[in-house]
Amino acid sequence: MNDDMEQTETVERESMEFDVVVVGAGPAGLSAAIRLMQLSQEQGHEISVCVVEKGSEVGAHILSGAVVDPIALNELIPDWKDKGAPMGVPVTDNQHWVLSENGSSSMPHILMPPLMSNHGCYTLSLGNLVRWLGEQAEAVGIEVYPGFAAAEVLLNDDGSVKGIATGDMGRTRDGQQGPNFEPGVELHAKYTFFAEGCRGHLSKTLMQTFKLREGREPQTYGIGIKELWDVPAENHKEGTVIHTQGWPLTDCAGGGFIYHQENNQIAIGFVVTLDYENPYLSPYDEMQRFKTHPDIKSMLKGGRRVAYGARAINEGGLQSVPKLAFPGGCLIGCSAGFVNVPRIKGSHNAMKTGMLAAESAFEALKADRQHDELTDYEPAFRSSWVYKDLHKVRNARPALSKFGITLGTVYAGFDMWMNNIGLGFLLPWTFGNHSDHDRLKPAKDMKKIEYPKPDGEITFDKLTNVSFSATNHEEDQPIHLTLKDASVPVATNYNVYDGPEARFCPAGVYEYVADEEKGGDAMRLQINAQNCVHCKTCDIKDPTQNIHWVVPEGGGGPNYPNM
Repeated sequence: MNDDMEQTETVERESMEFDVVVVGAGPAGLSAAIRLMQLSQEQGHEISVCVVEKGSEVGAHILSGAVVDPIALNELIPDWKDKGAPMGVPVTDNQHWVLSENGSSSMPHILMPPLMSNHGCYTLSLGNLVRWLGEQAEAVGIEVYPGFAAAEVLLNDDGSVKGIATGDMGRTRDGQQGPNFEPGVELHAKYTFFAEGCRGHLSKTLMQTFKLREGREPQTYGIGIKELWDVPAENHKEGTVIHTQGWPLTDCAGGGFIYHQENNQIAIGFVVTLDYENPYLSPYDEMQRFKTHPDIKSMLKGGRRVAYGARAINEGGLQSVPKLAFPGGCLIGCSAGFVNVPRIKGSHNAMKTGMLAAESAFEALKADRQHDELTDYEPAFRSSWVYKDLHKVRNARPALSKFGITLGTVYAGFDMWMNNIGLGFLLPWTFGNHSDHDRLKPAKDMKKIEYPKPDGEITFDKLTNVSFSATNHEEDQPIHLTLKDASVPVATNYNVYDGPEARFCPAGVYEYVADEEKGGDAMRLQINAQNCVHCKTCDIKDPTQNIHWVVPEGGGGPNYPNM
């Protein structure tokens, strides 16, 4: 059994009992909790619900573009406008640019598949929306505990999920109990929902333990890197949404986004698929180079960057969704992976899957069941609009890997058009996905990429940008970026791939430095865990899967404002 599934040291811990415990106060987790309490009040069947969140506050770890389709919110809280939901501004202008190094062309909107339209959507801070959802949850009696990281899955004697234990506080770097040590708390539940987001550390363990990926395609990912800018009014067109493809990427998929949000702010970011082959590629530096394009640089001129962050994104789509339920619990939201990649949207699907799981669990609780498998959750998903949303675009992302960027883009557009005009039945096949970690090629076979030095005005170095994520971890705590084998980084990653960790990490966590103990040209991997923005890229892209991300102390990590 994986170490994350059991307690390896005997520690006296208090326990609390709930009907449902939700791990993660994101869109999925909070929607699930709210829906459970709505059903409780509507049907007069009292239940207890608890939500734990590893961020210092609800919304602290939420990072998204974001353009949000309100379809799920309309179902969950129909009067959200009257209740003051911070939904930003409606999208009024939707543009798609194809970039060359010095120019751009705008793809006519009429050529885009209708599902790519952002009509009726809003551009906003998803973090602020989640904070508001947290307030709605507490208002209906849900216990929300930010600053508590779910560190372990607890199991009953029959192997079903019993609940979770939060991480200990006050352990020293070597794992010993420090002077301010406080043991974690056990939260026992009849059902436990895992809403940790993309590449959740407990969700990954559950998939292995309960074999939730058997018969499903592997998940594939991208990394999204984002900055928030205050810009002069003359550079700002509120409600304008721009997506880009092409430059600066040449050998892998990805693209940029530029969202003109309220208060003269622009959310600008860049996504790189993590199946790239060249170990010298740096997603962070591709983002910085993206901003130097003449048409983009002009928008930022005279402005100032006010926030920075990065996060991995599920890109596998429908065929990579694992089995959703297991004895005593289920996966919801991005823990399972419901992102519609061509639309670059997943929050609406995350919210709806949380609601569907809540409805399934509530019926089980009414029937006085506990710790069994919510067998009607996955069928409910398959009959929902979430499934239809993902089914229409299931071949778009894998087409890029199958046919290459140019032909893959053409095929993806054709496939989506056929689905939109009702002829999708003529394309019954579903393409497969692949894992990302085994795609890198040896450094000796690839060309080095020279990135321009940051200018400090439009482009920035990693560590300067990390300071704009408000990331903080207690210095004297166990390093949460663990290595299964300490010899692998130098023997394989450095010697074969020239140390790709230093480039795929967007926060300067990993660096190779001279090993003074060994002398000569010997190198060692230094892990600057305090810089970690919890993007999970290292856990995904490490070529030998030697890096294992586990939760640090609760409250650690980024503290994103308006992201």
